[in-house]
Amino acid sequence: MADYIEPRVLKGFRDFLPAAEIARKNLVEKIEHYFRSYGFVPIDTPALEYAEILLGKGGGETEKQIYRFKDNGDRDVALRFDLTVPFARFLAEHRESLSFPFKRYHIAKVWRGENAQRGRYREFTQCDMDIIGSDSAAADFEILHMMAKTLPAISGGKVIIRLNHRGLFNRFLSRLGVLEFSVDILRAVDKLAKIGHEETLALLAQSVGSDKASQILDYIAIKGDFSQTLVAMTAASGPCDESDRLSLIYKYMEDANITDCVELDPSITRGLDYYTGVVFESFLAEMPEIGSICSGGRYDNLVGLYTADKKNALTGVGTSIGIDRLIAGIEALGRLQSKQSYSRTAIACTNVAFGGAYQALANKFREKEIPCEVFLEDEKLTRQFQLAEKKGLCWLIIPDEKDPLDGTLTLRNLSSRENREGLSFEQAVEVLEG
Repeated sequence: MADYIEPRVLKGFRDFLPAAEIARKNLVEKIEHYFRSYGFVPIDTPALEYAEILLGKGGGETEKQIYRFKDNGDRDVALRFDLTVPFARFLAEHRESLSFPFKRYHIAKVWRGENAQRGRYREFTQCDMDIIGSDSAAADFEILHMMAKTLPAISGGKVIIRLNHRGLFNRFLSRLGVLEFSVDILRAVDKLAKIGHEETLALLAQSVGSDKASQILDYIAIKGDFSQTLVAMTAASGPCDESDRLSLIYKYMEDANITDCVELDPSITRGLDYYTGVVFESFLAEMPEIGSICSGGRYDNLVGLYTADKKNALTGVGTSIGIDRLIAGIEALGRLQSKQSYSRTAIACTNVAFGGAYQALANKFREKEIPCEVFLEDEKLTRQFQLAEKKGLCWLIIPDEKDPLDGTLTLRNLSSRENREGLSFEQAVEVLEG
């Protein structure tokens, strides 16, 4: 057995030190608060699934990216690469136990064995929310409304949501006579922001020719405000249920007063094949170059592959917040609240014999909703001051040397380095709450 094992982390994986993890946890707690306020409920699924569940019909890029292996029972298993496929299996298996429309959220880690690079990792957190079992415009709008209210609140700045309808785009492609090339067209259009107009034109021309490629690029250009763009899209696609739905969603937006943060953008297509209705992507207004921080849309039959009941399809609409990208954006804008500890205060230790009394005193503060920890070593006070500052605490409480629990207290302000002496417990609470 080796005497020394070099400590190292797999490429594409990360450790999170307390300051970074506290910031992530605080952000996730805010997100969960908003999800719950809309009536969404949490679920969880196993990190490990049978490989056939995750692969679906098999093949393609998915098979190359999943972490797949044989377990001790010689079962073919794999780590989940997203939260959507396990959710489809979950719905098919527990359908009879759920009430529809079913509103769920799921925040958990996923794993993909893709090339690790800056901002892309092999282990990362996804934050999904969906409404399943309703095909109404109201369901589409609720996801949109939740994004419009949640994202600015957690990012601390304005967020722009770009909305489109895949069904309307497909009608346009059908009118143009190129619907059979829709997969290639969608993937090309999805790259517009990254590769620019000319390269996208060339990419489209490979599938449909230069003339029709130009018409597609003209269609996906914004023609003014929401209403003006919708008029242009409807003229190109023809009046239909899809344009009526966008019009109704816009009325909902006006009623809810969120028109200032939502744009109708025909270039938003989402490259994935399964989207069939509204699609959306959202961006930090002050840093759009970081990319979409929350995206999703409507899909027809999420559980179709996992059930023999093909007649009762479950439609749904949902979105996913990119936690890592959102944190990167907030941090770059200087808004990430980072700290080394959840506590603001600590009890100094001047005599280890009073360890029980120190904990009892700290608990009195906790009962007043003041997080408080206890220092465990009776080092010099100057050393404890330094430790408290390093941990990012605001106050150090120095108990009475003879009667730590009921005697007077000294509060050390770690910012000003000034002491407040001779305080009763009630007076100390008043200062700490101020």
